[in-house]
Amino acid sequence: MSRYFVDPSACSGSHIYLDDKDDIKHITNVLRMKTGDELTVSDTFEWEYTCVIEEIDKQLITLKIVDKQKFSREPGINITLFQGIPKGSKLDDVVRKTTEMGICGIVPVFMDRTVVKDSGTYHKKVARLRTIAKEASKQCQRGSIPEVSDSMSFDEMISALSDYDLVIFPYENEDDKTIKDALRSLTSKPENAAVIIGPEGGFSDNEACTIKKTNAHTVTLGSTILRTETAGIVALAMMMYELEL
Repeated sequence: MSRYFVDPSACSGSHIYLDDKDDIKHITNVLRMKTGDELTVSDTFEWEYTCVIEEIDKQLITLKIVDKQKFSREPGINITLFQGIPKGSKLDDVVRKTTEMGICGIVPVFMDRTVVKDSGTYHKKVARLRTIAKEASKQCQRGSIPEVSDSMSFDEMISALSDYDLVIFPYENEDDKTIKDALRSLTSKPENAAVIIGPEGGFSDNEACTIKKTNAHTVTLGSTILRTETAGIVALAMMMYELEL
C-alpha cells in the first residue's frame, strides 16, 4: 500500500488533508488512484493511518481515516550516523541503505581527508539527500523520515557527541574490542547513540586521537578494511542486531 508523510497539523479529527504537490501528482497521475482507494499516511511523529480517498482536487486531497496505529516499524533506539563526506554519489547510497535499516539521523562531516570541498553549494547536496531519505522511508514503510542534517566540521561534530548516551568509533587500528564487546559492557540500553565513520582514507592521526579523548568506544568492524560507504551500514547492522533483535 502506498505511503505518504504529512505534518501532524494536517491530521484533523477523522480526516487528513494532503497538499504536497508532488504527492498529489504521484497519487493522481502516476498511480491513477480514485476516490475510495486506500493508502497509508504517517505523521512522522507517532501515528500512522490507513485512509481512503474521499475527495481529489488539484490542490488538495482529502482522506478519511479508517484506522490509526502507533508506529510499528521504528527501532527502540535512535542512532545517528556522523559520516565523513565521500566522493561522488556514495553518500546517496549510505542515506538510502541506512534509512532502510532504521537510522534516525545522518550528519555529513568535513574531515581532514575529505576530498570534497564545500564551495558554498553543499546545501544543494543535502537537499537531495533529504529527498532520498524520504523516498527510502516510503519504500520501506517506515513511520518517520531520518533527519539529514546540514554538514558540519569535525570540531562541530566533537562538540555534538556529548548529546549521546553511546558513541561508537569504528577504527581500522583497533584490533581487539568489537561492537558486541562495547554494547554488552553497558549497564542499560542507550536511547540515543552515534556512529562515527571516516571518509576515503580514514581518519587522520589527530582526528583519531581527538575522538578517543571523548566518551567514544573505539571498536573494530573485523579484519578487513571496509569502504567508507560500507562501514556505516555494517556498524548499524551490528548495533541493531545486538540492541533490537
